[in-house]
Amino acid sequence: MEEVSEKAAVDVDSSQPQQITSNTGRHASMSRYMTLLFAVACGMSVANIYFAQPLLDQLSSEFGIDYSMIGMVITITQIFYGLGLLLLVPLGDLLNQRRLIIGQMLLSMIALVIVGTAPNSTLLFAGMALVGILAVVTQTLVAFAATMAAPAERGRVVGIVTSGIVIGILLARSISGILTDLAGWRSVYLLSAALMLVMILMFFKVLPQVEREVKSLTYPQLLGSVLILFVQERMLRIRSVLALLIFADFSILWTSLVLPLSTPPFSLSHSAIGAFGLAGVAGALAAARAGKLADRGYGQRTTGIALILLLISWLFISYTEQSLFALVIGIVLLDLAVQAVHVTNQTMILPLRAEARSRLTAGYMVFYSIGSASGSIASTHIYAHYGWEGVCLLGASVSAVALLFWAMTRRATTAEVK
Repeated sequence: MEEVSEKAAVDVDSSQPQQITSNTGRHASMSRYMTLLFAVACGMSVANIYFAQPLLDQLSSEFGIDYSMIGMVITITQIFYGLGLLLLVPLGDLLNQRRLIIGQMLLSMIALVIVGTAPNSTLLFAGMALVGILAVVTQTLVAFAATMAAPAERGRVVGIVTSGIVIGILLARSISGILTDLAGWRSVYLLSAALMLVMILMFFKVLPQVEREVKSLTYPQLLGSVLILFVQERMLRIRSVLALLIFADFSILWTSLVLPLSTPPFSLSHSAIGAFGLAGVAGALAAARAGKLADRGYGQRTTGIALILLLISWLFISYTEQSLFALVIGIVLLDLAVQAVHVTNQTMILPLRAEARSRLTAGYMVFYSIGSASGSIASTHIYAHYGWEGVCLLGASVSAVALLFWAMTRRATTAEVK
């Protein structure tokens, strides 16, 4: 496999405290301010692809789209997000990451304006497709954060940054609903575009300038090398399968949760249902510490404990129809477990190839995307035929498979990743 080699040439402005010297191994500590800035940017970017979920009724009414077709708004966004993982994220190993991040965010801002001002359904769908494919800047940010962080703090940094992604997903629906009630659905996308512009200006000032010397590697070869990494790196294969399973579980819950809560005996409003995302945020924040444990060599132990909690969470979730308090406990446990495994996964795979972190991230996240889509489809199908008990049994079964898979492959990945 032809690889991209990184040189130590780094040009950092006086206002940019980070200095990266990849080949020499010298890293300045990534400041808390920079880490939080990355987390916020990730949360904002990924939220853009989830804003539309509570808006489908309004979009259907305004653009005259039949209910049977309005779901394509979500489908198109997710499909193009998956394409972006394959086609754009690997570019972080080939191009200047600073320019790539700022460029993608600038295009994302334009896409949001297109959606927010769309006069017809054609432009709406086109804008949504662009929003989806450009939202993968989150993964470029994760890979760049791992490069900027010193090895001893990489897990902590990745944990905080990826927490921003999960929090963005969980809060997107609630924020979208509130803004729509206040100023209409278009305000959601126009405000997001304005905030994206602010973030671009901040990144333009603080992101370090990293120059690379690249071997003769074409774009098709770059994409092909993602597959080669799967062949060569067993750790990547194992952790990617775990990602598929845990995010299938994540989608099984969050896709179908609205169904029992919006019908009797609860009959909760969409705003009230969205508020359950706050419980998930608590779990995601708590799981950010998983990166620190992985830094200390406890990645396997953290994974095992988290997967046990994931299985237990479905016991509490199964009592949803009897107790909303039990549901809240289950949500906290599930999001804590999913985020802990996700952070640990990335902390363990990103050091495998320093010159290929973006490609490692792209390959890993494709499995995340497959798991999320599969969980969404399966949960609604199971609920229609077997109700909430069937959904909980499905979620618990996927959790049990993940735990069994981890136990069977544990010895293959016992090497410490720091």
